[in-house]
Amino acid sequence: MSARAMTEPAFFILTVLLDAPRHGYGIVAEVAELSRGRVQLKIGSLYGALDRLVGDGLVELDREEAWQGRLRRYYRLTERGRDALATEAQRLAANARIASTRLRRHPDPIGGTSS
Repeated sequence: MSARAMTEPAFFILTVLLDAPRHGYGIVAEVAELSRGRVQLKIGSLYGALDRLVGDGLVELDREEAWQGRLRRYYRLTERGRDALATEAQRLAANARIASTRLRRHPDPIGGTSS
């Protein structure tokens, strides 16, 4: 995943899994909370993202538990996933610094001070 920018859902899924293994609905709820509602995962898109993250070696199955007659899968972050998340966080921070610096140098164009 290092060759391309990480999607926002993948970024938040990895971030959620830093603390502890989680099952699908736990991931969905915490991603919504951490992103302040910007990222609203549906179960289908969550499992698609998890499949990609598992395929990339960033996440792995931790365990399966029976709960109310259904199988609950818990996922955990791998060391490779932690490294990928750290790299992406640094990339995003560097991009934000670049944009912030330029924004400070170029006042609001509504005020007529920009070209």
